[in-house]
Amino acid sequence: MAKPVVIVVGADKGGVGKTTVSRTLLDYFSANNVPTRAFDTESPRGTLKRFHPDVTEIVDMSATPDQMKIFDTLNAASPSVTVIDVRAGLMSPTLAALRDIGFLDAAKAGQITFAVFHILGSSIASLDEIAETANFMGGAKYFLVKNFINNTSFFEWDQATYNSYFHRIKDATELTIPKLNEMAFEQVEVASVPFLKFVANKGVHDDPANYSFVLRGYVRHWLANVWSEFDRIKLTDLVGAGKPMTRSGEK
Repeated sequence: MAKPVVIVVGADKGGVGKTTVSRTLLDYFSANNVPTRAFDTESPRGTLKRFHPDVTEIVDMSATPDQMKIFDTLNAASPSVTVIDVRAGLMSPTLAALRDIGFLDAAKAGQITFAVFHILGSSIASLDEIAETANFMGGAKYFLVKNFINNTSFFEWDQATYNSYFHRIKDATELTIPKLNEMAFEQVEVASVPFLKFVANKGVHDDPANYSFVLRGYVRHWLANVWSEFDRIKLTDLVGAGKPMTRSGEK
């Protein structure tokens, strides 16, 4: 890969499903054979690390040594993609820190491929985040993600208000993450495995598991829909991986 890729997944509002989206990204890159590492900023206890312990490290994004751990190793690290799962309330401070260390300038200069997956809630407060985030988006690929984690209705917004926010950032791309069956979601939570392993009926150490056939079917169908959205935005092109192949979890 010619240059490192950094994907920030976050929102200032809590409870919008940021880590769920990060998990689908890690599964997607794994299925497409793209070497990936992740940083979970929910210090000291990380949810992302619970599901993807082999590739995830817990960091404190406000601490300079941990910032160095992530960004000083971008060129040295063998994984070509770095996913940063930003905990609730830290989206704006994280982007400000990236500006202060010169990361955003490096992205503008084309030295780094930078993408932001901004996970939206249904409230106007969540839309207000877009205005704040817009100031940092020069040089970044900006994805506005509607995550239907709990039958949220995003279309109760007044259309004019909706448009006024969504059009503030040039070339912003919208993504839709469909809702996963609640019982299936809970079963994956209990199993503490990646979605891909759940679909494959495997435990934490790739040992045979005994998950429900029905719930595995729901997760497989949902994951395929999520990945079709990633395919639509040409996510593998963004990271220089070329055209997606037939993948496990889609069969």
